[in-house]
Amino acid sequence: MAASHVFWEKWGKWLADYRWSLLIATALISLILWRPASQLKLDESIESLYDESDPHLIAYQRSKSLFGGDEFVLVAYESEDATAQYELRKIEAFSALLSAVPGVRAESTQDLWQTLRNPRASGIVRVALRLPATERALTDLSQDILIGEDRKTVCIVLRLLDEAAAPISRRETIAKIRSLAAQHDPPAYVAGEPVQILDMFRYVDQDSWRLGIASSALMMAVILFFFRNIRWVLLPMLIIQATLLWTCGLLELSGVRLSMVSSILTSLITVIAIATTMHITVIYREMRLQYPRFEAFQKTFAYLIVPMIWVSLTTAIGFAALFNSGATPVRSFSLMMAVGSLLVPVLCVLIIPGGILIGGLQSEIRPPIGQKFMEKQLGRISLWSYRHPLWITAISLLLSLIGFYGLTKLKVETDFSKNFRQSSPVVKAIDFFESHLGGVGTWEVSFEVPKEFDELPFDKIRDLCDDLRALELADGTKLTKVISLIDGIDLVPRIPLSEEEKRGLFRAIPRFRDALLNERREMMQHLQPEMEPSLYNVEQGRMRIMLRSLEQRPAEVKLALINQVEVTARKYFPDAEASGLYVLLTYMISSLLGDQIESFAISSIGILISMIIAFRSFTIGFVTLIPNIFPLLLVVGGMGVVNVPVNIGTAMIASVSIGLTVDTTIMYVTEYLRARRAGQTHLEAINYAHGGAGLAVLLSNIALIIGFSVLALSNFVPMIYFGILVSLAMLGGLLGNLFMLPSLLGLIRIPMGDDVAPIPMGSHKD
Repeated sequence: MAASHVFWEKWGKWLADYRWSLLIATALISLILWRPASQLKLDESIESLYDESDPHLIAYQRSKSLFGGDEFVLVAYESEDATAQYELRKIEAFSALLSAVPGVRAESTQDLWQTLRNPRASGIVRVALRLPATERALTDLSQDILIGEDRKTVCIVLRLLDEAAAPISRRETIAKIRSLAAQHDPPAYVAGEPVQILDMFRYVDQDSWRLGIASSALMMAVILFFFRNIRWVLLPMLIIQATLLWTCGLLELSGVRLSMVSSILTSLITVIAIATTMHITVIYREMRLQYPRFEAFQKTFAYLIVPMIWVSLTTAIGFAALFNSGATPVRSFSLMMAVGSLLVPVLCVLIIPGGILIGGLQSEIRPPIGQKFMEKQLGRISLWSYRHPLWITAISLLLSLIGFYGLTKLKVETDFSKNFRQSSPVVKAIDFFESHLGGVGTWEVSFEVPKEFDELPFDKIRDLCDDLRALELADGTKLTKVISLIDGIDLVPRIPLSEEEKRGLFRAIPRFRDALLNERREMMQHLQPEMEPSLYNVEQGRMRIMLRSLEQRPAEVKLALINQVEVTARKYFPDAEASGLYVLLTYMISSLLGDQIESFAISSIGILISMIIAFRSFTIGFVTLIPNIFPLLLVVGGMGVVNVPVNIGTAMIASVSIGLTVDTTIMYVTEYLRARRAGQTHLEAINYAHGGAGLAVLLSNIALIIGFSVLALSNFVPMIYFGILVSLAMLGGLLGNLFMLPSLLGLIRIPMGDDVAPIPMGSHKD
């Protein structure tokens, strides 16, 4: 027996002897970490989605500081005639109800009633409002903002207070607005940046506990079905809860916050912990057929500790590779899961000795349900793969070509509505605004201007607005709305003459003259009091033009539109820059395709190095990587073939999957090498590996696939894709290790030596 095996058996004996002390130490550490873990919160701000140094985030924050927070909630519905007097009165009443909601800045509410009838207007402004030309100008200005092109769609724009100054939480404010919208006749749609971001985080928060419970319950049922022993159901649950507690506590102490993809933390920790305990369960039960409890535990520990260390390390490498992502939620997820992956084996070492050995004699060891059938099928697979290496190679090459073809067809998803199920309220609202009010893609282009109002380059700004309105991409995409200070200045070009200005016999007849600049400004401030401060910062000498575009467009189209807007604006103002939520989301998601390739390369290199060190052979390390890269190539390439877009969920698949599928390879190759170095032939070693690690690998992969497929219940579509595609990658990795790996190992010369020999599996020892 190898010296290393004896060394680890001694450690196994120490763990068995101090099992109570280990459990008490685990409990004490858990108590210490309980308070910080309970304080770990989900960061629901838009800033949490980006790196602090992101230039687009910096531009967005600069705009908020210059022009005020653009946190608008839009409430829209269809009427019979939006400009009819009776309908305007209904708008007035509904707007008043919405403005009274705590957290809404009532004085900033915009609606068609206030725009066309303006109850604050007096004197010359009231006269101007009665003019048909003024009403047409105001209606045109309000089109796709307060009224649709069909003149039936009505929209009320609510500006929210800063969350720190609001009397209730943002979530409560939006819930009250939605309640009023649902009660309105006809029911109204609610959209806007705060609503979309809130729904995203709300679904994430709901998924966090719901998916955790669902995955735990389903996988516990699987364990109970196979092993028919409540102890092996409770042990994984204890390890899962301790791992989650420790992970959350350490993250809180390090200042990390949960991100929008954190909803799968519980589910992933669950499947990783259960897969690990599955290996331990299968091997321990086999050992119990040969040895008493304490000795069986020692030998199980010595048998599994080294491969478990490498399994934990490679899993952590797969998650840690995502830290290169340009999306902050992905980096946060990377850190959380890397920590959790490393804590799973630590908690197994601390809890399992007591979990197995404390208590009276266990019930009779019974083989897992279907063990004989599974072992028989595994034997057939090993024989078939040994006899048909050419078939395996040909099929693998063909599927690889399909995968490579699919990689060239991958596209990035930037349509915000595609993050949610089509039946969700947020998607229905976005669809309504896209079809009736010019979309929900609100953004801006800003530039430096003089600090004196009368020195503003009005002609240049007017020309720029005309160019932006005329801008059109090759596919017909264009801006649906362009609003600038010029629109307010040009709103009422003529005003009535005063009594002093009238001359002649017809003094009673209203007459008009061209308005002076300061008079136009005063008129604009009466008609649209929010317009100037929201578009022009006098103190900083900065102006912006507000833009509206359709959200449901491909990434390349959005990027082209943003680029064309900046190119056009810089012809007039060289420092012009585009910013806004529309820009932020487009650039964040557009980087995901490159992130997936980079993180996959990093994880592959890291895992290859780990395998070379683990098996002390470059050849074996390289060979073990092939059957794990192959299914990922097929799954990721298959996304391109069947037109599944790359989103924030699917961008994590490659590096995460390889970190999980290689775990199967480590256990399998460890068994194979033990047999080969003990003098067995290649076919004998393959049969031994299939009979030993093969069963544990098969059962753990069944648990993993079932656990990941639970993510299909998520309300957040990227997580649905993530769960389904990782399940497919795990299945592909399992098939690759059962069919492809044996053929590859047959090409390697394994030196004989005094390494760890196979441990005989016999009948139960009384």
